[in-house]
Amino acid sequence: MKNQIFIPLCLLFVCLFQLQETKAASKIIAPCGSYGEVAEPKIQVAILLDTSGSMQGLIDQARQQVWTMVSELATTKYNGIAPTFELSLYEYGKETLEEGSHWIRQILPLTTDLDAISEELFALRTDGGNEYCGAVIKQSLIDLRWSTNHNDLKIIFIAGNEAFTQGPVDYKISCKSAIEQGIIVNTIFCGNEKEGVRSGWKDGADLSDGKFLTINHNATVVHFDAPQDKKINELNEQLNKTYIAYGAAGKDKVARQSREDDNALKHGRANSSKRAVAKASSNYKNEDWDLVDALDENSEILEVVEDSELIEEMVGLSTEEKKAYILEKKVEREKIQQEIQDLNSERKAYIANERANQPAVKTLDDVIIETIREQATRKNYCFDE
Repeated sequence: MKNQIFIPLCLLFVCLFQLQETKAASKIIAPCGSYGEVAEPKIQVAILLDTSGSMQGLIDQARQQVWTMVSELATTKYNGIAPTFELSLYEYGKETLEEGSHWIRQILPLTTDLDAISEELFALRTDGGNEYCGAVIKQSLIDLRWSTNHNDLKIIFIAGNEAFTQGPVDYKISCKSAIEQGIIVNTIFCGNEKEGVRSGWKDGADLSDGKFLTINHNATVVHFDAPQDKKINELNEQLNKTYIAYGAAGKDKVARQSREDDNALKHGRANSSKRAVAKASSNYKNEDWDLVDALDENSEILEVVEDSELIEEMVGLSTEEKKAYILEKKVEREKIQQEIQDLNSERKAYIANERANQPAVKTLDDVIIETIREQATRKNYCFDE
């Protein structure tokens, strides 16, 4: 009898041991492109912009190129999962900001609301002031809700053209503090490389495992028109019709979406196409005002939204009828998004050929995309080509 009990107990312990080994193995980071136990990977990027008087060209580049950056980052995968992309904006170095804050303003915290990013960029204005790089880096470390997951990619880009050493906060302490938290600081000097080295911008990047980059912030952004642009922009108009506004802010957010379409178009049809491509990606999320995205995030959303918060077409419908209406818009949206992405593949091939015949001038999006790709790859992220 003792032997009969002993053998099953041994088998039980063996099974439990194997189960623990399986669980432990599932937590090991899998090779790039494979699936593993990873919950909602994130890429968090804070962009700190010098908005002093000489930086109008930098702001113009940021306005025009935000959608290029977003659409490129939408191709990222970590263990086969598309990460959530969160972006934050700061401005620093302008006299109209508060002296007590070292002339620093958080424009937006880390957010997935890309229309808000675009809206704020178009609202930015430059003015004279004092540019304190160490102080703005420190402030972004304090303010933002940085991920504590070591697999997540956390990056700061700080751009400006005055000495990195200015201000009451030692940039060396700020940069070392960043990398201790797993946050890489990349410095973008708007001017001559030698001057950037001499004035501390390279040292700031070196201290935090980042890259020292230089751009011509006054260079005119060249947007290459492509044969696919006309159709992509037509599809963008159709895409907007798949959004179902709800809640107190719904109508305003729909209007904002249209307004940011117009802002993108001000810089040409090619730039407008880039925004449409970004809107066709997983990075463009609007669950706070769009029921299609909201239902994806929360299956019970319709239980808490009153008829008074819905569009006219949905008022009086049963819960199942509302879900059917939302699903119809979702299917329509996904079809349009896929068409845009297919056209964009053709567009990228066309643009690559056009770029090959033009002199290389690096602007803000070029250095940001190049750097994120490099640093993401080091952390086992991969990019669809």
